[in-house]
Amino acid sequence: MQRKAYVSGAAVLLAAVLAGCTGGSGVGGPAPDSKGGDTGTTAAVAQPGKYRTLPEACGAADRDTLDTLLPGIQETTDETQQEKAYAGEATLTYDTDRRDGCDWKVASAAGTDHLFVDFERVVSYDNTVSDEAKAEELYATKQTAADLPEPTASASGDATPSPSGSASGTADGDNGGGADGSGGADGSGDASGAPSAPSASASRTPADLQPRVLDDLGDEAFLDDKLNTGASTAQQRTVTVVFRTSNVIVTIEYSEQPTAATDAPDSKEMQDRAQKLAQELASRLNG
Repeated sequence: MQRKAYVSGAAVLLAAVLAGCTGGSGVGGPAPDSKGGDTGTTAAVAQPGKYRTLPEACGAADRDTLDTLLPGIQETTDETQQEKAYAGEATLTYDTDRRDGCDWKVASAAGTDHLFVDFERVVSYDNTVSDEAKAEELYATKQTAADLPEPTASASGDATPSPSGSASGTADGDNGGGADGSGGADGSGDASGAPSAPSASASRTPADLQPRVLDDLGDEAFLDDKLNTGASTAQQRTVTVVFRTSNVIVTIEYSEQPTAATDAPDSKEMQDRAQKLAQELASRLNG
């Protein structure tokens, strides 16, 4: 007669103890963002990122800020439509603790303004690479893709921004016909205080407003500024500010297209607005 296998109670207890020592998933297992792989002592595990959650993108800008960035909001007479404009439209995401974005678009008699804010919390799933190091890598990819121009370096010194940060200085002079330029028709016109007609030379971006790396925002940051006429005659300017704070990357895209084809959005004004919002978001993250 065939015998049945028999396991002693001690053997069962020993097997249970050994299984508990090997660990496993389930209660007490690693958190969703923790580093995977071998947890042995032969290699140090990279630290998780500073941030574990993200702010709500559609609540990132207060009403005063939106009034400045999107002046058409105040022209909206319908209260329901105005509230909808202030609220923005959340971008599709499946995990708001990993990525959250919001869009605002407002038209007015003067033109159309569009604002986009995106928060991205970077998580590295390589236990030898920290979340912050992974965020640095992703940020570097974004900066490379922006293809920022090399800082201007000429004998006339137009690479150095003027202390006031204004558009005047040798950069305008070299562009021909700037407010401080001694050559061209604009020189005498500006001296008398009379406005002068815009020209192709005057529309060139001064050195201190060129796309560039920013030194006083987050851990690292850059600004891009593009003027695009596209197929139509209307000129649309888009100012993009991207900055990284630890393992979070923030992107701001701010564009404006005037109704009149002869008008061009003001570069300095738009850059100032976008950078002010970026500083507010950086403070909010660090607060």
